[in-house]
Amino acid sequence: MKINIYQVDAFTNKLFAGNPAAVCPLNEWLPDELMQGIAMENNLSDTAFLVKESKDYQIRWFTPTTEVALCGHATLAAASVIFNHWGYSGNEINFLSRSGLLKVIKEITGKLTLDFPADHPQVTDDPPSCILEGLLLTGAPVYKGIYDYMVVLEIQQQVEAIQPDFKTLALADARGIVVTAPGDETDFVSRCFFPRSGIDEDPVTGSAHTMMTPFWTEKLGKKQLTAIQLSKRKGWLDCELSNDRVLISGYAVTYLKGEIEV
Repeated sequence: MKINIYQVDAFTNKLFAGNPAAVCPLNEWLPDELMQGIAMENNLSDTAFLVKESKDYQIRWFTPTTEVALCGHATLAAASVIFNHWGYSGNEINFLSRSGLLKVIKEITGKLTLDFPADHPQVTDDPPSCILEGLLLTGAPVYKGIYDYMVVLEIQQQVEAIQPDFKTLALADARGIVVTAPGDETDFVSRCFFPRSGIDEDPVTGSAHTMMTPFWTEKLGKKQLTAIQLSKRKGWLDCELSNDRVLISGYAVTYLKGEIEV
């Protein structure tokens, strides 16, 4: 069987930055173990698989080790492929996912905006000890969202300085650990660690911003926010809280078009 594949750098307007994701269009769903094998072989933080359903698209995401319920950058990458390579004439795409209806809107500038459900994190007084131990931190407040824990620090330099113990972080009972702080040049910054999902540090994590955006909206008293994820590749995001949704905007650039045989 031959399957088309695209590799797209998401949340960047230039190659070799942002977060690379693979996108594989399918006529129908393959067995889960085969999709997992493809994602493992791609060895990117996420591979998105698409099946067209009327005017919409079903979407599923796999890391190298597991299927996940929500992924922002691979959804942005999938929308970029549909808009730029499949002759899609509209400016809005509906994706049907395990996390409900997700939308992506294309702006005149070419920027893409994810419309995702908001995740309102709650402070936890008794977080798993492995979180702060794995981050080599003490005393920082820890919050819990739907998928991840979030650790809030005071300044950007603290986020930049973290050198995690990934084996310890992997013991946390969540998809991953997000670390965030006010930014020097943007409203907030972050780094995101997902060793339990086979990704030590994710370059740019759109879904984590569904949790950080409501938090920083309340802290900073503003609904429109700018953000940088401080991985080695870096990613730039514009975020906005809109009722019970979070709008996350960024660019995407195609790196590769090809074909795989399975």
